[in-house]
Amino acid sequence: MKKFITTIKNIFAIEELRNRILNTIGFLIIFRLGSFVVLPGIDPVALKSLVGQASGIFGLLDTFLGGAFNRASIFALGIMPYISASIVVQLLTVAVPYFQKLQKEGESGRKKMNQITRVLTIVITVAQSFSYLTAYVPAEAVVINAVFFKIASIIILVTGTMFTMWLGERITDRGIGNGISMLIMIGIISRLPAELLGEGISRGMSGALAFVLELVALFFVVMAVVMFTQAVRRIPVQYAKQAIGNKVYGGQRQYIPLKVNSAGVMPIIFAQALMFIPSMLAGFWTDSDIAVYIGTAFSDFTSWQYNLVFGILILVFTFFYTAITVNPKQIASDMQRNGGFVPGIKPGNETSEFIDNILTRITFPGSIFLAIVAIMPAFAVIAGVSPGFSQFYGGTSLLIMVGVILDTLQQIESYLLMRHYEGMMKSGRVKGRSQNVAVAS
Repeated sequence: MKKFITTIKNIFAIEELRNRILNTIGFLIIFRLGSFVVLPGIDPVALKSLVGQASGIFGLLDTFLGGAFNRASIFALGIMPYISASIVVQLLTVAVPYFQKLQKEGESGRKKMNQITRVLTIVITVAQSFSYLTAYVPAEAVVINAVFFKIASIIILVTGTMFTMWLGERITDRGIGNGISMLIMIGIISRLPAELLGEGISRGMSGALAFVLELVALFFVVMAVVMFTQAVRRIPVQYAKQAIGNKVYGGQRQYIPLKVNSAGVMPIIFAQALMFIPSMLAGFWTDSDIAVYIGTAFSDFTSWQYNLVFGILILVFTFFYTAITVNPKQIASDMQRNGGFVPGIKPGNETSEFIDNILTRITFPGSIFLAIVAIMPAFAVIAGVSPGFSQFYGGTSLLIMVGVILDTLQQIESYLLMRHYEGMMKSGRVKGRSQNVAVAS
């Protein structure tokens, strides 16, 4: 405990770090307050009684947005349209030569891509705002003229999304951690106290032991996800010595860290989006027994049919997303251009094939573990955990929380080590980070 208090004092002794942490807290408070401001023209009481608790894809969005979606707040769409636009632009850099050219232009190309992403965010937000107001907000909850309400609300929702995006950028620039990820994480974690309290109350005194066992199981699940998130396969890279003038450069051995989970949470998000299609299509053929069976099976996220298909989709998307985010040929080319080589492997195509083989071997077990993490909430519900609290046992929510918290801790520790303070871990370094890593762009 004394070491922890000393570390906190060291953190706030660094003026820049202290200001960044306070800025981050301030921006997050603004974001949370905005999520409680309901769109003008909506009766919140009527909306709550008519809509109830969001479920399905709406429930997933509501989890990411900390309840703003279900409350029809001015941040009802939050940062999600910006994330959708970013994914589209990222996929275009793989398929469209123009975007590939922008990606290689450095800072100027990055600015152009950011501008395109912002414009696309506005377009997506307008479309999603119209769909949200039409499909989710019941007409009975609107107390003003319907046409005026829809036009005004679209403008407000677009403004809210752009303001949320601005908050995320300010957190990245003036705060600590990645701003966009931080906004999603704070939305998810804001539901934890209420769900934890609700689970404890529902168990009561008679179920106190079961509640303690749930917390112990949650602890071990979180620890497993932390190890999975930090796991890397390091490929040694030797750089040849080069004589430039009277000085000799290079000759060091560094490493290329290939993450076991290079795809992050994207495979789960893609798979989750597709899992709503079977039940939606089954709704058009309600007179068919097969359609009813499919609709029933895929509407229940604890059914074996749902989890089997969900797991297979995650395996497929993990390999797909890893293939478009990690380019072995580009890594091998950058190494060869900088005079680096993998010991025992010829530079060029052989190095590219070597890296690709290693990537395939580590992606397979990584995809299996990712699928297990994704279906863990279903096992938690079957074991007796409430559906709301079970979401913290795995899936996108847990992976996002762990990833963002680890990234933030690493940034804080970097400030401590630069100012010659002891790190946050006993080793003086957050486990999983390497001080001698080859950068492959």
